[in-house]
Amino acid sequence: MIYDFIVVGHGLAGAILAETLRSRGNKVLVIDEPKANSASRVAAGLLNPVAGKRFAKSWLVDMLVPAADAFYDALEARYGRALFFHKPIYKIFSTIEEQNTWMAKSADDTWNDYISATHTQTINQLGIEDPFGGIMIEKGGFLHVYDMLDLLTEDLLLQGLLLPERFEMDELQLTDEGVKYKSIEASHLIFCEGYQVIHNPYFAWLPMQPTKGEVLEVQTEQNFSPECIYNKGVYVVPEGAGRFIIGATYDWRNPDEEITEPAASELSGKFRQITKKEFEVTGHWAGIRPAVRDRKPLAGTHPIYKQLSVFNGMGSKGVLMAPYLSQHFADALAGQTELMPDIHISRYFSLYYDYIKHQNL
Repeated sequence: MIYDFIVVGHGLAGAILAETLRSRGNKVLVIDEPKANSASRVAAGLLNPVAGKRFAKSWLVDMLVPAADAFYDALEARYGRALFFHKPIYKIFSTIEEQNTWMAKSADDTWNDYISATHTQTINQLGIEDPFGGIMIEKGGFLHVYDMLDLLTEDLLLQGLLLPERFEMDELQLTDEGVKYKSIEASHLIFCEGYQVIHNPYFAWLPMQPTKGEVLEVQTEQNFSPECIYNKGVYVVPEGAGRFIIGATYDWRNPDEEITEPAASELSGKFRQITKKEFEVTGHWAGIRPAVRDRKPLAGTHPIYKQLSVFNGMGSKGVLMAPYLSQHFADALAGQTELMPDIHISRYFSLYYDYIKHQNL
């Protein structure tokens, strides 16, 4: 069988890219080793249009949000199942200084579509500790990533378009027509391996910084409002019936997939700053995010081997970024546009040539 594309990896980025390419009529084969604790499968799937303590709109948010909404809406219609849950995010001020920082920025009209209310004192919501108030962020929500991946995986398996196995780099051959993997031929191969790209001989030179993240599932004795996501040092995502996902930690020094007591203690402590309600920890997971030094994704074709590309590096922002960037990358692969410089791996080509020099020593 000859394919247009082989996509290696079926986490969030690989799954959305494969679906995007298939929706355009391309023949796509996915190769992915099933893994229960991949970063995509343990993540809470948060979509937040406002970036952290800096109170800045997320990069390209005006394009990313509509593309994400359209992509997840289309999947929900196709499968007849809720996957993305639109929820406002109540960003709780930690200090009066943080409140003042926001007030200084809030006069900017560019916030109008994303901030529905500013509270300078508590909103008196049962169970919530917010003495300095906070802001209500609109156009946020969360994706049940594991459900989406399961549905897309089942689809691919039924159509014979998924090899559920580890990709063996030794079996890859580069040809004048594209690539050959075992008995499979394709015009192009795209690596969507997450942090595992650090072991890829073609793209190991990219400045990937694997970052461990841990999350908790908790059950509260008495439910507080599930109508919004809470954020104060950690996010608190409502899953219904008093159950919440709390996350996440960031650890780039120990990029393994083992859960740790210090992380559980950190997350529990920060949750107690949001609510004084009693809770029980009912789940604890860890995964490794594919983070990049400049916090921008990595996409593009290898500087020498034009039949190989990479699509990676979205860190904790994959739910927001992947739908739009998949469309953009698909357009670029089809020769319909130039890949935007912010994500193009050409910004790191100097690292590739240094890498080659080192390999030849």
